[in-house]
Amino acid sequence: MCGRNSLFVPREQLEARFDAELVADGGYEPRYNVAPGDGLEVITAEAPDEIDRYRWGIVPPWSDDSGRGDLLVNARSETVAEKRVFRDAWKSRPCLVLSSGFYEWQSKAGGSKRPYRIYQDGDDAFAMAGLWEPPAGQSDNTEESMPRVTILTTEANQLMEPIHDRMPVVLPNEVESEWLEADPTARAELCRPYPGDDLDAYEISTRVNDPGNDDERVIEPLEHEQSGLGEFS
Repeated sequence: MCGRNSLFVPREQLEARFDAELVADGGYEPRYNVAPGDGLEVITAEAPDEIDRYRWGIVPPWSDDSGRGDLLVNARSETVAEKRVFRDAWKSRPCLVLSSGFYEWQSKAGGSKRPYRIYQDGDDAFAMAGLWEPPAGQSDNTEESMPRVTILTTEANQLMEPIHDRMPVVLPNEVESEWLEADPTARAELCRPYPGDDLDAYEISTRVNDPGNDDERVIEPLEHEQSGLGEFS
């Protein structure tokens, strides 16, 4: 799964990386701890040369609460085409969800969960596969009038297996445009564990557990003798 994200590269680098202009209301601020319900920077098939901001988490039709509790922040790529709540978005509303690194928690028997930062070595930002939904209706509330987005997940690759059995669909750079332009059948072929060897991970402190902690200290490596993934090698 993917329940926390970050995006903190300078605006100029972000626009150059994706060859797109940031048009999101309110400008751009580096974020180190983006939680469900917050804004995610996205690029859609409808505007591939623009970086906009959508709210993270699709509200299911059976929910009467737009808070964080019921938000569908992830969609399993293996079954997304079969789920009524995602069916229309899967057919026609793909997007790129931009990231400087996501976070995942490793469960250890008899111990507390240990958070890890997963990032792409050698690249300032990368894209995860997403789907978006237009706002349900008119609202004077800026957040409620934002489109919604969910991140697709798949089975873990070799790097992620020791941490979690799922991971977001991280798109190799060369297929980012294809994800936006392809039909559902072709996009389904792109929903696979990340094939590259340029993802890396290291253990961080539990500061990330609190979404109120949104600064550079969140991404600092945890300094102890078992930090990192060397124990799994």
